[in-house]
Amino acid sequence: MLRVALIGLGKMGLSHFAILRAHPEIELVAICDSTAYMLDILGKYTGVHCYTDYGDLLKQERPDAVIIATPSRLHGNMIAEALEHDINVFCEKPFCLDLAEGENLAQLARHKDLVNQVGYHYRFVATFTEMKKLIEAGAIGQVHHLRAEAYGPVVLKPQGMSWRASKNEGGGCLYDYACHAIDLINYLGGPPAAVGGSVLNKIFSREVDDEVYANLFYANGKTAQIAANWSDDSVRKMTTKVTAWGKNGKICADRQELQIYLRNNDNLALGLRQGWNTRYITDFPDPVWFYLRGEEYSLQIAHFIDAVRTRQAGQASVPTRSTFQSALETDRVLAMLQADAIGGRATEAAAHAIDDKRTPRWWQMLAGFPGR
Repeated sequence: MLRVALIGLGKMGLSHFAILRAHPEIELVAICDSTAYMLDILGKYTGVHCYTDYGDLLKQERPDAVIIATPSRLHGNMIAEALEHDINVFCEKPFCLDLAEGENLAQLARHKDLVNQVGYHYRFVATFTEMKKLIEAGAIGQVHHLRAEAYGPVVLKPQGMSWRASKNEGGGCLYDYACHAIDLINYLGGPPAAVGGSVLNKIFSREVDDEVYANLFYANGKTAQIAANWSDDSVRKMTTKVTAWGKNGKICADRQELQIYLRNNDNLALGLRQGWNTRYITDFPDPVWFYLRGEEYSLQIAHFIDAVRTRQAGQASVPTRSTFQSALETDRVLAMLQADAIGGRATEAAAHAIDDKRTPRWWQMLAGFPGR
């Protein structure tokens, strides 16, 4: 049995708790949270060891792997301490609010050859994974534009402060919703070279943005757009959609459905025909041992656990589908959007400049960027 510990018992932490407890090859040995009531209840009825200090948990329990589901600003120190104890780490998204910290952690995980994964669960939704396969197989030809959208009813009126609505702790819609859209763009089309026209608007929140819109640019001329709004009550829960346009058609995907339009019928080997093709999530059966909120949540944990077991078998660690490095690439784009929203088009260098707070006029570095 793989010995796993869980840190953080908020909404996602409790979801992970249920999934881990139901996994046939996992022993959830310990949990950690700052809420005594939660620990009292779970400790009493499950027998899991309870801690209020994650450092004590790591030292005393020595788990094979840890799941970190705490507020974003706490990720860095907790990941670092786990890695220093040679513990494999799954961390909820976003990876880190500080780019330099994220780079150090990604490098440390590689140096120690430890399994690492970030909870970008949309990479485990069958429609999006199938979309990636079709793009890589050339079904719609060379892709020239992508668009990702994420909407949901999170902040619908002025309200008291929570960690998600704090600039220094959660990061607002950009780091809670738009990060999913950006990560899917990176997953399907690779990280962009620059961003432009970024809009970070407050609607109800005091410190953070409630809606995010931006254009993304690639060195080869490809473009992308993202749109995210967590103050949209026209949808019942978070809704995410991605569209890719290629020279031979387009693909649209959300959590339930995959629609492919082809200009010609050169892709019969892929089971597609000219015109519209529709596939549903039920066409991609990928059974899980436990269903909670969506099979992707169990699939990402199973993926992580399989990678840890492979490493324990004496083999080199296998990169997961959502590594620290890939999550760091998403964090870089988030920082680029923040920089661009101040004024001007931003590259990765500008993202580092604003992240390090070294230069207030970072856009001076961009005079040579094509299109400026």
